[in-house]
Amino acid sequence: MSGGHQVLTLLLLSAVVVATLAVTSWVGSRRHASSQEFYAGGRLFTPLENGFAIAGDHMSAAAFLGIAGLVALYGYDGMLYSVGFLVAWLLVLLLIAEPVRNCGRYTLADVVAVRVRERPVRIALGCSSVTVSVLYLVAQLVGAGSLVALVLGGYGGAAYAWTVLGVGALMVFHVVCGGMRAATWIQIAKAVLLMGGALTLSVLVLLRFGGDLAALLTSAAENSGHGKDFLAPGLRYGGADRVSRLDFLSLGLALVLGTAGLPHVLARFCTVPTARAARRSAVWAIGLIGSFSLMTTVIGAGAAALVGTDAVRRSNAAGNTAVPLLSVELSGGAHATGGAAVVALVAAVAFASVLAAVAGVTLAASAAMTHDLYASLTPRRDRPDGWSQNGWSQNGWSQDGWSREGRSQRSWSQGGRRGGRKGEVAVARMAAVVIGAVAVGLSLSARELNVAFLLGLAFAVAASANLPVLLYALFWRRFTTCGAVCSVYGGLLPAVVLVVFSPVVSGGPQSLFPGRDFAYFPLENPGLVSIPLGFLAGWLGTLLSQRSADPARHAETEVRSLTGAGAV
Repeated sequence: MSGGHQVLTLLLLSAVVVATLAVTSWVGSRRHASSQEFYAGGRLFTPLENGFAIAGDHMSAAAFLGIAGLVALYGYDGMLYSVGFLVAWLLVLLLIAEPVRNCGRYTLADVVAVRVRERPVRIALGCSSVTVSVLYLVAQLVGAGSLVALVLGGYGGAAYAWTVLGVGALMVFHVVCGGMRAATWIQIAKAVLLMGGALTLSVLVLLRFGGDLAALLTSAAENSGHGKDFLAPGLRYGGADRVSRLDFLSLGLALVLGTAGLPHVLARFCTVPTARAARRSAVWAIGLIGSFSLMTTVIGAGAAALVGTDAVRRSNAAGNTAVPLLSVELSGGAHATGGAAVVALVAAVAFASVLAAVAGVTLAASAAMTHDLYASLTPRRDRPDGWSQNGWSQNGWSQDGWSREGRSQRSWSQGGRRGGRKGEVAVARMAAVVIGAVAVGLSLSARELNVAFLLGLAFAVAASANLPVLLYALFWRRFTTCGAVCSVYGGLLPAVVLVVFSPVVSGGPQSLFPGRDFAYFPLENPGLVSIPLGFLAGWLGTLLSQRSADPARHAETEVRSLTGAGAV
């Protein structure tokens, strides 16, 4: 791109940054810094607003750039990501949305702690939630760095590094100053922009082929270098190789089951006033995400047909630049004014999507570190002034969250109803800085990995560690504290260890460490092994537990999850 075109891109990116900063500053100046406001936006969002925010959170740069890139490179196998993400939301709608809103407060651990002893479960789920969030953040930052580096003159290391650092600083600012309310409104605006951008590109691609989808797919197959194999399974997953087939199954399990265990997704259902609103939010999100998934498939096929798979791979081996390259082709080339303008707009929209997505994920991670880990590991006397663990009074709330008389009715303190724990909010803001620094550091060394694939790893860890304990806590009468802790660690540790010893980290040209080879686990996604281990560990831990489950707690959880009685 010429210097003038790069200036246009920079201006649009700057406009996005200024707009998000203005929203955050406005929200931060008008709202009281209570824990409920910081973590849940005061629970004042409507189902439509929350549905758009959920969709905006899902329709990230990683999904937009990564999935379209996988479709451009691998055809049918790349489309599996879109299908997996969409099917996953049906599980969320049927099993998760309403119970989480009725039983939860801010984090996943709040839901599980209703059934079991609080401290060990909060520590375990805090660790798993932070791990999932960091993996998710790395995917977003890699996508942002790849995109901006390309539109500014190539996939250079300096441009990538500065972009990652800049986005990291912005995401920390949004969380520290605006909390959930600022993140939500940025996500809503981003969802509208991204849907509009995807729709525009999809229409332009179809117009090139006279609206004939069959002609588009045929041309994509011809220009992919794979012929008819492009439209059949096996280019990346499910081929003749048994390992490839297992990897495909592992990826499918991670995508379908992982969404229900993502901390930032579960947190979004705590931002609406009722369980009915949570369910309606999920319905809105499914409609928007389904439409977006169809459009990313068209865009990816268009990149293969009009740009060519080899050209996409030469620009970026992981396919992350397929969307901007297609935008250039649709607008007359990189040196044409129209082409530069479209690329600049795509870059601005994708950049806005990154800022919105990383803000929500960082907020969920900081909530897990503060509300769960810090509150559980720090003695009460060492906490900041105004801190009251979990928002309950010391007199009305015993260590495990139940009154000493054995009653299952919770007792709110006056401060807990107000949610005015400024000390916890201050610690959460510091936690956001730490998480942002860790995510930026990892992203600087992961730029050659496909961002959609990185998302698959995050989903695998979420499905292995978070989903089993959530389902057991909501639906299994015999579930115990030992089972909860075993379920989390029994899924989290195998998932992390298998990723470390997989081809993602070493043994291949696109690995994190291409010059090393300690890939003893053959699958790229650990979900096929780690997800069953998470469920199995929870089951065995419950059976081997020395303490039996409290039937009164299960009864309250069941009534509350189904009716909302006593919900916060």
